[in-house]
Amino acid sequence: LDFQTREEAKVSPLARSIFRLRGVEGVFLGPDFLSVTLSDENLWPEIQAEVFSSINEFYDEGKPVIEDMSAAKLNDAGTTILDTDDSTVILIKDLLESRIRPTVQEDGGDIAYRGFDNGIVKVELRGSCVGCPSSSVTLKNGVQNMLMHYVPEVMGVEEVSKDEGGDSQVGVKNGNGGQEGEGFAVDKNQVERLKDLGF
Repeated sequence: LDFQTREEAKVSPLARSIFRLRGVEGVFLGPDFLSVTLSDENLWPEIQAEVFSSINEFYDEGKPVIEDMSAAKLNDAGTTILDTDDSTVILIKDLLESRIRPTVQEDGGDIAYRGFDNGIVKVELRGSCVGCPSSSVTLKNGVQNMLMHYVPEVMGVEEVSKDEGGDSQVGVKNGNGGQEGEGFAVDKNQVERLKDLGF
C-alpha cells in the first residue's frame, strides 16, 4: 500500500500516525517492511525514534493495518496473469513478480507492471524508489536489462507515475542506452550493487 498523501493515509492507523510526523511525504507498506519518504533526508536522524515509536504503539494497540478495506485503494502490482495476456506479457509479469520485485523490495521499494506497448514495458516505482536518484540505475541496469535478456520483444522500460496510471511517459530508457524525458542521476555504486545481485 502506497500512501503519498495524508488523505490517502486516513484508512490506515499506522500510516496516519507516521504522517503526523514532521517532514513525512509518503508511507509505503510492503509485505514485510515499510518505507517512509521525507521532504528532506536530513530529517531522518531527528524523527527516526518517533517513527519507531509510532510503529511500536501501533503493534501494541493491536489495530488493523487498514480500517476499511472497501475505502482503501489497494496498490495492485499488476502482475496477476489475465486470460487476455499474450505470452510476452505473461513472461514480463512472471519476471517482475518472481525475480525483480523481491530484489527491489529488499531496499524498501516496489515496482508495479502498468503495461506493454510497442516494445516498451511501463512500470510504476513505489516506496523508497520514488524520487530516488538511483531509480534510473535500477530501471536501466536491473529491470530493463533483465527483461530484454529474457524477452526479446522488450526494447525498453518506461517509468510512469501513480497519478498517470500507466498512460503517460515520465522517462524512457531505450534499448540502445539512450534516454528521453526527465533527467536522472546515475549512482555508480548502485550499478555495482545491482551487478552483484545478478542483474
